[in-house]
Amino acid sequence: MMLRAALAAVLMTLAGPLTAHADEASARPLTVALPAGPLGRALQRAVVDPFAATGAPVHTAPRGPGLDSLVGAAAHWDVVLLAADTLGPACQGGLVEKLDWAAIGGRERQWPPAATDCGLGAFATATALSWDRAKFPGTPTWQDFWDIAKVPGKRGLERTPRGTLEIALLADGVAPADVYRLLRTDDGVTRAFRKLDQLAPYIDWWTPGARDAAHLLGSGEVLMTSAPALSVLAANREGHHFGIQWTGALAEVHSWAIAKGAPNLAAAQRFLAFVGDPKNQGRLPEEGGMGGLAKGAGEGLRPEIAALSPTTSPATLLFLDEGFWRDNGAKLTARFDAWLPR
Repeated sequence: MMLRAALAAVLMTLAGPLTAHADEASARPLTVALPAGPLGRALQRAVVDPFAATGAPVHTAPRGPGLDSLVGAAAHWDVVLLAADTLGPACQGGLVEKLDWAAIGGRERQWPPAATDCGLGAFATATALSWDRAKFPGTPTWQDFWDIAKVPGKRGLERTPRGTLEIALLADGVAPADVYRLLRTDDGVTRAFRKLDQLAPYIDWWTPGARDAAHLLGSGEVLMTSAPALSVLAANREGHHFGIQWTGALAEVHSWAIAKGAPNLAAAQRFLAFVGDPKNQGRLPEEGGMGGLAKGAGEGLRPEIAALSPTTSPATLLFLDEGFWRDNGAKLTARFDAWLPR
């Protein structure tokens, strides 16, 4: 009896880690980490609740920005929403899983920026040309933005080279597909700054926060500005009548990723397959300013809903190149800060 008791104790000791791991995998349902605030609530309504309605148990949890929160994330989360500037380093650092694309619907049903080694495009947001419709009834382009003689008035641009240099080249007639090829050359960077020189006296620089682009438009300080579409559409819901020009907008991809070692891997893959379906991404524009990245996600939308989506015509967008800014951001920021009028 003593031998049997000792053997049982050894077996329990050996089985403990295995049992604990199995319990960990089944102790909680699929958990999706979302940003706090309006964006997280919008995603809950657009894709998480419809996934739960299929009978799949799913919980959500808040996640702050940055890479630090991804260390050991599988202890709390299975799926996380990441901005493009976080997804790349997280993938390179092994903090998220490499995706099995065959298990989540295939790369071919996504626009290329939405199909990376570690991320499936959740949605795109955009910084777009916005204007006060009460003062300018037409639909301006970046070329009109620069044409002070034709359309007099102050202009707003974000006080950063990221996006601003791209806008300058678009205004100078560069096709979206050629912008980063040019910015990788000294001549291309000089061309962008030369274009900014032309507009400098008329620019009111904005930064995120209290005095942002929507504030400048609402206060009448500028006639037109580059602006995050999400903030413009939020202002319109409060009674403003600001326009958005999606052609030539700067799109940023936010992606779903699976935490490294996620215990609910199969359920996480089912979630990604669901949210990557173009039919399901068609709910995103109704939340205002989010566009689907699956091919066909914009088809069949009512015109008033399609007008809220930056990706109704993805070919007209310039997708921001995060790799370019990781490699060149410090150098171009120093040059931009030195160029800024004092």
